[in-house]
Amino acid sequence: MAAKDILETVTGDLSEKKRYRAVQKRAHELPGDYWIAYDEIQKYLWATGGTERIESFESLVELFEEGAADGRPVLEITGEDVAAFADQLVYGEKGYIEKRREKLNRTLAEKLGK
Repeated sequence: MAAKDILETVTGDLSEKKRYRAVQKRAHELPGDYWIAYDEIQKYLWATGGTERIESFESLVELFEEGAADGRPVLEITGEDVAAFADQLVYGEKGYIEKRREKLNRTLAEKLGK
């Protein structure tokens, strides 16, 4: 195994981490209400296993940047049911729990020869 492969195994994909940091930097630059909404939606998605994909957060930041530039209130974009908005944002994506279930089933099937 090459040193790069070992490092990536230990630390994860560094390019993804850089992308995530860039998204977080953009999110921190959102106006107050937008930043609060972004932060709470992100916490919700992590807590519910809603997504692991950076693309979801990139999309959310872009949507909020556009809304802020247009002078729209954040709840006009998300609606009053922010949890439903967040769920819809990641609808169809496999979350953390689904990926772990698949991995467990695949690993056992391989180890048991099925």
